[in-house]
Amino acid sequence: MINAVGNPQTILLLGGTSEIGLAICAEYLKKGPARIILAALPGDPLREAAVTQAKAAGASQVDVIDFDALDTESHPKVIDAAWDGGDVDVAIVAFALDGDPEELWQNQRKAVRVAEINYTAAVSVGVLLGEKMKAQGFGRIIAMSSVAGERVRRSNFVYGSTKAGLDGFYLGLGEALRQYGPRVLVIRPGMVRTRFSAHVKEAPLTIDKEDIATLAVSASQKGKELVWAPGPFRFVMMVLRHIPRPIFRKLPI
Repeated sequence: MINAVGNPQTILLLGGTSEIGLAICAEYLKKGPARIILAALPGDPLREAAVTQAKAAGASQVDVIDFDALDTESHPKVIDAAWDGGDVDVAIVAFALDGDPEELWQNQRKAVRVAEINYTAAVSVGVLLGEKMKAQGFGRIIAMSSVAGERVRRSNFVYGSTKAGLDGFYLGLGEALRQYGPRVLVIRPGMVRTRFSAHVKEAPLTIDKEDIATLAVSASQKGKELVWAPGPFRFVMMVLRHIPRPIFRKLPI
């Protein structure tokens, strides 16, 4: 249960080794101890480090449960396991897969895998999280989207299209859950300094994961539905959304 000053007592991180997800957990833990549940891929070599990081940040308890995004048939058991110890106050959806953008649109197997992890799996767990939080009458879901999904670019359209789908689903989920108490926050970051983007040339408005974490916690506590990270990206995308396609395709993005 979220306590009297708005701090969660139990936080579920789907994508248990995600750098951004762990940073959001750490930001919450600055406000007080909480139980952290890390739902991570079996065999992920970063699992132990994630547990150590959560404990060092002040977690009162850290539990690890197996979570394979591709195995959607197992997702109901994963979410049930997360709720075994009681209600979950905050659920963070922070798993994704990318790849070489030119290879992805020409490799059916790899394109489908990216779509299944980034979109299908995100919908799968989102439906289940919605059921649980609707039943308990409260809770917050934080979904990591991307500005890449706001207007999909030719340069990375397979990845961008999956984020566009995720973005639309979680905004809709927030509307569906609103009357029952739970809230959903969609975060649209640009490039973030993590392992995920280490192979890509740094773009303008690149930020640190800690900046996203601060924004995520603050926005969620205020009941916001959608935020850009950093904030100025909102105005950049307002312009890009309305550029005619013949001009848009000539832009160096």
